[in-house]
Amino acid sequence: MSRPTLEVADVFHRHGAAWRRANAGHVSLGQFKAMSAIESCRSAALGGHVERCEDCGHTRIAYNSCRNRHCPKCQAAAAKDWLAAREADLLPVGYFHLVFTLPAEIAPIAYQNKSVVYNLLFRAASETLLTIAADPRHLGARIGATAVLHTWGSAMTHHPHLHMIVPGGGISLDSTRWVRCRPGFLLPVRVLSRLFRRLFLSRLVDAHAAGRLAFFGELGGLRGRDAFAAHLAPLKRKNWFVYAKPPFAGPEAVLAYLARYTHRVAISNSRLVGLDERGVTFRYKDYRSNGRARYRTMTLAPDEFIRRFLLHVLPKGFHRIRHYGLFASAACKANIARAKELIAAPRPAIDPPAEHDDADLAAGAAADHRPPCPCCGGRMIIVETFERGAAPRAPPSPKAAVRTAMP
Repeated sequence: MSRPTLEVADVFHRHGAAWRRANAGHVSLGQFKAMSAIESCRSAALGGHVERCEDCGHTRIAYNSCRNRHCPKCQAAAAKDWLAAREADLLPVGYFHLVFTLPAEIAPIAYQNKSVVYNLLFRAASETLLTIAADPRHLGARIGATAVLHTWGSAMTHHPHLHMIVPGGGISLDSTRWVRCRPGFLLPVRVLSRLFRRLFLSRLVDAHAAGRLAFFGELGGLRGRDAFAAHLAPLKRKNWFVYAKPPFAGPEAVLAYLARYTHRVAISNSRLVGLDERGVTFRYKDYRSNGRARYRTMTLAPDEFIRRFLLHVLPKGFHRIRHYGLFASAACKANIARAKELIAAPRPAIDPPAEHDDADLAAGAAADHRPPCPCCGGRMIIVETFERGAAPRAPPSPKAAVRTAMP
């Protein structure tokens, strides 16, 4: 795959220093680290190695990746490894895609209290789904779900929402049979929406009463209990957005979807169009339009582009991919085996891994993602490594592509 001609790193290289100076004192350590990692990613600053073809002797330099989870260049390999571990967990049934979205009035509170509010979003959405599914008036079964947090809209505005992938059925409450959902229908969206609204708001009020929420700037007036209650009052009557997409065609389609969503960042390099005196131009989707009119371009001043990108840097250690119900890590293997037995599906020859957290991907051993020799297709082997900020002892072959490596 060819490298994009323009990258987020290019914007940071050209305008990052000025942006840091202009916003000194208003940028978190996590945002600074994300910027620094993206600027250094796959460059001599992180070191790398020299690869040589076993057959023709062609050599090339491969620089190390930063592995920051907000870096647009590092997520493809991470997603590939994560999906390989998830493949054995898929059940031979149809899957549904649900989206739980926070109202716009909550987004500013969420931005100033990321850990608390995003955790509440996970808890409220998952409890809503599991509770309604277990209700005998609906599915009457224990189900599983994989949830992925996205905090952005297509134009990188702050838009917190959860994507949830759910199999079309579950294990009966007495664990004796597999309960299938109705064709094309999992659970009533209106019922999900109302319970989600009630659970989230009640827990947000509890968090405020416990002093776990902080308010700054224009939100400073919400520190008082009465003011906070008045701010939330209209949301108790507002319809909250829970969206259920049509079911996937099968497990393979689920994997294809997860490959696009699990390790996505606020904007991919492939969406960038230009960087000039006008600013940064990129492609986005206008979901209020249909057809070709939905696909548009937008130009932002560099400082606004950087600000929007950094809106979506998550707190250190925050898990943006989580598993619930049958897929919760504590009993995941046993639940999946039981579900496949009830669906009359053969068990996998190799047990799926017990770990389900994406946070461990960056710390784990990297898979071999080296492409073959561009000259003859032979296998490339590492013949030299060099440290951060250093240079290789021998130059690569003439016209050799300088590629990237996972450290």
